[in-house]
Amino acid sequence: MYSTTATDASNFVSTYNTAFFFIAGVSLVLLIGITALMLYFIYTYNSRKHKEAVQIEGNTTLEIVWTVIPLILAVVMFYFGWAGWHPMTTAPKDALNVTSVARMWKFSFKYENGKESPDLVIPVNTPVKINLISLDVIHSLFIPEFRIKSDIIPGRKKMMWFLPERIGEYELYCAEYCGLQHSYMKSMVKVLSQKEYLSWYTDTTAVAGTKAATSPGEEGLTIMVTQGCVACHSSD
Repeated sequence: MYSTTATDASNFVSTYNTAFFFIAGVSLVLLIGITALMLYFIYTYNSRKHKEAVQIEGNTTLEIVWTVIPLILAVVMFYFGWAGWHPMTTAPKDALNVTSVARMWKFSFKYENGKESPDLVIPVNTPVKINLISLDVIHSLFIPEFRIKSDIIPGRKKMMWFLPERIGEYELYCAEYCGLQHSYMKSMVKVLSQKEYLSWYTDTTAVAGTKAATSPGEEGLTIMVTQGCVACHSSD
């Protein structure tokens, strides 16, 4: 069973945040400490107080300290990073399978029943495995609030997975510069209740994210944009 009481958007938020805040905290302490030490040296050993240069011999204890402490900090940082990354490499066997197809400049998501959507629609509290496919260049699927991102490389099999833990809508971007309209390559992640998702999944009468055409040609333009045709066949 998967818990439905978590407040994070996905199961990877807490481990990512732990690593990020630890590294940021250590960096801040070192920045303040080293800056203060530099200012102290500037004040204490300036040329006005010391007219003649003095040869300062090495200090073995000090050298050991400033070697061992950074080494320990680096190992701890590596551990937090590894502990957050390693669970991402293996998806649960009962995960919902979705195929993400990336092209210039659009994402589309295909489901096991043949349904296709421009947005990623998923049920809450259910592990989701996304099979990543690119039809042209390198793209990168990035969901900031889920703390997950993975490059999508043409011709290479890749996947990402996560457990959505909170109902809502979240932004999904391409995080790899892929051409002229890279900044327009975005979709939404719609996390629904189990009942709402089942209703959407079994409804074959409409495609999520589409709207009725209000002018001649608008429906055709929507299809062109959704299928990535405008990467070559644009009005300009």
